[in-house]
Amino acid sequence: MRYTTQFLLSAMAAAQFPAPDLPEVAFLGRSNVGKSSLLNALVGDKAAKVSQTPGRTRAINFFLLSEEPKGKKRFIFADLPGYGYAKISKSISAEWPKFIEPYLADRPTLALCICLVDLNVPAQKGDMMLLDWLRSVGRDFAVVATKADRLSGNARVRNLAALKKSLGVNELLAVSSKTGYGLKELWARIAEAGEDAPTE
Repeated sequence: MRYTTQFLLSAMAAAQFPAPDLPEVAFLGRSNVGKSSLLNALVGDKAAKVSQTPGRTRAINFFLLSEEPKGKKRFIFADLPGYGYAKISKSISAEWPKFIEPYLADRPTLALCICLVDLNVPAQKGDMMLLDWLRSVGRDFAVVATKADRLSGNARVRNLAALKKSLGVNELLAVSSKTGYGLKELWARIAEAGEDAPTE
């Protein structure tokens, strides 16, 4: 299935969120994990701006995905601000719980949280805290390890096993925005969540 992607809006308050009428998929991760690159690789378009400076995304950016060629609206992708980047000012970071936590905890049409980790580095404290928090609010999530193209087969398997153990998850999908590795499997997970998502 191919999709056209349309930028909807940027939100820094719950009142600015789009109407909850389609299944939504949220993308979360550390500021340098390759979130925008993955979004663009998934939709085949430069929908999300890829910055050389981590931490540039400071609002929730919403994108509408419609089927080609019929134009049927299918999903909304939500690109959330990254976390764990020290150079982001504390004043900006302090604002995030005012709209990110309400979105993740209360959004009725949020079908799946894609939690991104870097396959090349050990699990970080922020990653563990995020997964624990999502578990506490009962959110469905999938852990996806980016930058898989940087590792050979054996190293990839070894790092995947280490991340699974550290993060306490049974499943972890390795992907590469550069080569397309794992994207088909990730789309299958997104589609599965979308089929079961509530809408208003």
